[in-house]
Amino acid sequence: MQALPFVVSLVAALALAPALRASLRDGGLTRPNYRDARLPFPFGVLIVAAAVVALVFVAPLDQVTDGDVLRPELLALVAPYAVGVAFLGLADDALSGPSRGWRGHGRALLSGRFSTGALKAVGSLGLALLVLRGREDYLLAVAVLVLATNLFNLLDLRPGRAVKAFVLLGAGLSVGAWDTGPLAALGLFVGPVLVAGLYDLRERAMLGDTGSNLVGALAGLWLVLTLETTGLAIAAAVLLVVTASGEFRSISALVERVPPLRLLDSIGRPHGS
Repeated sequence: MQALPFVVSLVAALALAPALRASLRDGGLTRPNYRDARLPFPFGVLIVAAAVVALVFVAPLDQVTDGDVLRPELLALVAPYAVGVAFLGLADDALSGPSRGWRGHGRALLSGRFSTGALKAVGSLGLALLVLRGREDYLLAVAVLVLATNLFNLLDLRPGRAVKAFVLLGAGLSVGAWDTGPLAALGLFVGPVLVAGLYDLRERAMLGDTGSNLVGALAGLWLVLTLETTGLAIAAAVLLVVTASGEFRSISALVERVPPLRLLDSIGRPHGS
């Protein structure tokens, strides 16, 4: 029964995706990608849209089955953080200026300008502090969640890269811990992520910060729901190093220099680059 949120939201995303893509395109909501091709944007709204549509079916079913469909973590942790981060990403997509990265947003704040990136960072921290309260490893879990949310935004510089990283991370955590409980808790959003990710990979739409930050939020939640204190400490260190590196060096340039990463990165793209 706990696989139903994943299945129903996946079907909802498949049904909604063509209409959403056409609506964004016809409404002039497009942006150039890395090849300067204009694509419907921000397609990441599909993830939240499909999840809430799926609730029309799964929430009443959870009621009549005495809570056998929706896991408690979804209601207390996953949904509040995921939807909140998606809203912050959408605000960034709609209102962002030229500032990019931590340094760029810091300069914007110091010069007295409003920064949606800074709002996103502070807002993500506030949401993480809220939903993770009560944990023994509170601050460590908060750090992992916030760092993962930001990192996947840095990864979203080529079609499909963020979603590929998310799928690989989720598979590794599920197999490594031999536990599908976190996947069940995240399933309401994971199904639509796969559909939005396919459109992103095939260069039919762009996730935008709405989608990439949400994917990062789900990745962070997967880590927090799976790992114990030692694992979270290692994850936090890795996320911090990669994030800091991404601020000063091009992640895309690194991928291009490492043949296995370059091959994985290009799989599925219509232009293979």
